[in-house]
Amino acid sequence: QALEDQYSPSRWSPRLDRDTIIDAHLAVTAAGEEPRALGVGAALRATAPCPTASCPAGTERARASAQTSLHVPYSKGDGEKLDIYFPTDHSGTFPVLVYVHGGYWQCLSKDESGFAALPLVSQGVAVVAVGYDTAPKGRCHPAEAVAVRMAWRPLTLPSVLCPGHMDTMVLQVRRSLAFLVEQYPEIRGIYLCGHSAGAHLAAMVLFTDWTEFRVVPDIKGAVLVSGVYDLEPILHTYVNDALNMSWEVAQRNSPMRHIAPAVPAACEVLVVVAQHDSPEFRRQSQEYSQALRAAGWSVSLLDLAGVDHFDVIEKLSENSYILTQVGRRAVLRQ
Repeated sequence: QALEDQYSPSRWSPRLDRDTIIDAHLAVTAAGEEPRALGVGAALRATAPCPTASCPAGTERARASAQTSLHVPYSKGDGEKLDIYFPTDHSGTFPVLVYVHGGYWQCLSKDESGFAALPLVSQGVAVVAVGYDTAPKGRCHPAEAVAVRMAWRPLTLPSVLCPGHMDTMVLQVRRSLAFLVEQYPEIRGIYLCGHSAGAHLAAMVLFTDWTEFRVVPDIKGAVLVSGVYDLEPILHTYVNDALNMSWEVAQRNSPMRHIAPAVPAACEVLVVVAQHDSPEFRRQSQEYSQALRAAGWSVSLLDLAGVDHFDVIEKLSENSYILTQVGRRAVLRQ
């Protein structure tokens, strides 16, 4: 039970109880004008009232305000689609921030992932929200399986994967970056941002053998927010009920176990953790950043006070938020 508590982010927030904080997170990230419009219940309305002018700009509002290309397929799977928020002036080249959503590999989608777009598109940065097939689709019928090839040097990858399987989710995010490079030659530099499970997937992208994809994305930086970098503890919690990971799958997909020595072209990495993340989430962030640094990577650990596992990423919609400012400065500096 103690380990399950450590991997239950909703139990550690001082703002809301665990029964309403997930609904609040969905409301804030998806809302067009104000969270209450989503009808997430009286408890949420009582705990998260705010006038329209002060509410974070959710995904619906970003879609209405920015120039977009929505549901762009990057491969053939149902979930393999992108939402692209173009910068206000994109007559020339532009950097792009690729956002990988969290949800414990089981929920959320790109449709709640555009909330941070407006502060960036106004500064000439494109934002891409990546869709991928979440679990429990991993327990599919063999007829629904997807045959794939992917270069994994440390361990052997099965030749047949299902949508929603951890191996497939990692492959899909990698595939989305290859698609962007091939289809949008205007891109000058890619910046990864992932939250929670999305931070895990983004970290896996950093250690990709791109020869199988025939392109090499120019990844300039990565912002990994409240992530999980070693999946082995997850095997012993309720989280794995839907993921159905074996020990081998967890080892193969743990960024902590695949850190390579930094090369001259290695990107800068910012590992972010919230004050009110669980001790286990905080431990993983600290140990992963230390391991990257020991391998020669340029890495910083940002420990943000006064936020929990959810509003640490929600506040990216706010221009004044420190993480918004740090990320924007890093992109524009490049």
